[in-house]
Amino acid sequence: MTLADAATRTAALATPSSPAKARSVIAASGVEAWHVESPVVPLVALAFTFEGGAAQDPEGKSGAVQMLSRLLDEGAGPYGSDAFQERLAARAIELNFHAGPDAVGGSLKMLVKHADEAIELLALALAEPRFDEAAVERVRAQMLAGIRYQQNDPGVMASRRFFSEAYPGHPYGRPSGGTLESVASITRDDLVALHRRLISRARVKVAAVGAIGEAALQRALDAAFGPLSEGGPLAEVPPTRIAGLGTAGSGRRIVVDLDVPQSVIRFGADGVPWRDPDFIPAYVLNHILGGGAFTSRLFQEVREKRGLAYSVGTSLVSHRAASMVWGYTATKNERVAEALSVIGEEIARLTRDGPSDEELQKAKDYLTGSYALGFDTSTKIAHQLVQVAFEGLGIDYISRRNGLIAAVTQDDIRRAAARTLGDGRLLVVAAGRPTEI
Repeated sequence: MTLADAATRTAALATPSSPAKARSVIAASGVEAWHVESPVVPLVALAFTFEGGAAQDPEGKSGAVQMLSRLLDEGAGPYGSDAFQERLAARAIELNFHAGPDAVGGSLKMLVKHADEAIELLALALAEPRFDEAAVERVRAQMLAGIRYQQNDPGVMASRRFFSEAYPGHPYGRPSGGTLESVASITRDDLVALHRRLISRARVKVAAVGAIGEAALQRALDAAFGPLSEGGPLAEVPPTRIAGLGTAGSGRRIVVDLDVPQSVIRFGADGVPWRDPDFIPAYVLNHILGGGAFTSRLFQEVREKRGLAYSVGTSLVSHRAASMVWGYTATKNERVAEALSVIGEEIARLTRDGPSDEELQKAKDYLTGSYALGFDTSTKIAHQLVQVAFEGLGIDYISRRNGLIAAVTQDDIRRAAARTLGDGRLLVVAAGRPTEI
């Protein structure tokens, strides 16, 4: 029986499952997947991630892992780039790869009747990428064109400078997409060596959602990931914190000189990682401060009351070796100092006084009530599951998550504020020509 036949038969017998009911499936090769079986539509979605991302770029060759991820589906096994893409298109198979600071990941979505061919193509892309010269040079040209274009984008320039100032000399401080010089220096041998180290059966996390049963999934895991090697050793990525925030004053403020009428601002302070017990309180706190779109304090104070900016917000960044509260806004050059003053005052007020009981309850209600919106497609469920697996939070995290948020107290918020927003010192980067900062 083929994978497609088995999955179709399972779909006819199964009942819908919620993402909270994911279960572990382990294949003969030892590859594990978190599995949610649902016959609602005859589709299967896979998400997978390999430990080791752009932080593993060779010295002086930032952008190499990004290039690797773009080349995995540009020809594999016996198929050149055009032939490989034609096989995907002929069966409406969606195969994508991406790279982040700590991982190379991807996704696969296919109709059940095309599952065997989709898994075959995924296996080839992972185990036998060709890195043909024409494909390498085409992707290199695309990356270089993107870098040149971004040199005039104040948002990109502010973000790049922010991370280079936050983590100088650290892998997280390098641009994951590379520079003109670094991308030009990447060789095919670099890509082959990175592939050998990173695309590893031993370091993959997989989630599978849709009309596929356990036995069919085990065969798919063996076919797609079983041929991979154990991989090579990863370079150490040492823990780090934002540089220069331990000194007196309000932090560090840096200008990237660009001749534009409006400055784009990035600001941040150290945070807590997703695995930390205080991450959930910090997440609720962040929603109140700047993560809650129209309801957040920063939106109300910066935009609604003063009209300083069209948008302003914050989010939590959690990498393997660093974490932060990271914020953004943009305003007229002559109003940069005022906007930063308002942001600083609101951070200080929230840290000092905390939210009101009503404000805290509304934040928790929104965060718990909206969580289900992240699970309305098979692909979304698969991505959520594989991210939780990658973070090591446990297969039951999705079912526990809302309870953790509902249990957050004012004491938890105060503790999280002290650990993240702390004394209010921020690293600030403004790309533009602010009259004062």
